[in-house]
Amino acid sequence: MSNEETTVVHLMRHGEVHNPDGVLYGRRSGYHLSELGRKMADRVAEHLADRDVRHVVASPLERAQETAEPVARAHGLQVATDGRLIEAANVFEGKAFGVGDGALRKPANWKHLTNPFRPSWGEPYLEQVVRMMGAIGAARDAARGHEAVAVSHQLPIWVVRSFAERRRLWHDPRRRQCTLASLTSFTYRGDVLVSVGYSEPARDLVPPHLLAGAKRRKGQSQGVGA
Repeated sequence: MSNEETTVVHLMRHGEVHNPDGVLYGRRSGYHLSELGRKMADRVAEHLADRDVRHVVASPLERAQETAEPVARAHGLQVATDGRLIEAANVFEGKAFGVGDGALRKPANWKHLTNPFRPSWGEPYLEQVVRMMGAIGAARDAARGHEAVAVSHQLPIWVVRSFAERRRLWHDPRRRQCTLASLTSFTYRGDVLVSVGYSEPARDLVPPHLLAGAKRRKGQSQGVGA
């Protein structure tokens, strides 16, 4: 087996989640794909149907597993689970967190907002990078010379991409290029990362206010950490 084989690991963000209360669900169980989210997952499965996918793995959370299922099914595979692909921990988990809801203006929350560079309100960015790089490496090894799909969540995907592209890890969440059901593709030659690509196979299904850089009205969720 050549050490120069090309392997692609597609980091896929899950589809839209049924979340009528606008809760920052984080690592909580019980949050499933909406009907639109299932259509997004199916769209990406169609997009990848002719690709040489040999391994499909997902975060243990329901929304990620459900997103991975049609991709795996299209290739006759079972969905593997890797806990390192899980959502980032966040102290605001379980709270409504839409634009204008006042959550960040409440004095009780200020102690969590002291350090945006780490960040102080959740799992450190560097820890996310370490676990995500481990998960990507495992997916690469499972699909040597072929392609793998690893379904994860917006913040971990964006942070590990920023690391790979040598950008700072702290950032404006509204500027993340990681929309619902998007693919952030790491291409390796042997064990060396040679490129990072990005695509949105289900872009036309994504609500406009959830696209990267979109302005949101009061009460609309930013999808932070989704």
